[in-house]
Amino acid sequence: MKAIGAILAVFLAGALVLPSQPSRAQSTPSGVRVAQAEPTQPPVRRIPRLRIYPNYEPAPEVYPRYFPGPNAVRECNATYVQEYRPSGTVIVPRMHCFWRPG
Repeated sequence: MKAIGAILAVFLAGALVLPSQPSRAQSTPSGVRVAQAEPTQPPVRRIPRLRIYPNYEPAPEVYPRYFPGPNAVRECNATYVQEYRPSGTVIVPRMHCFWRPG
């Protein structure tokens, strides 16, 4: 088996190293035009379409979340209070509102 492998290797090496005919470079005849690829344009990017669906949620509710009545009146009390902060004590306005029947 080793002898057959060695003979086969020598034969393939000889076939690759010693060509039977001299090689010639092919050239195009002067009358033949060579076809060249045209420059391709980059593919056109399509903008993805977004489907917009209407929002059927009810309108956002405003505080208070209950119905105070058709003649309700909103009353607000405004005062100033002291707040203790790292920079020092400051006076800030505070407002408290409520609904009363009108």
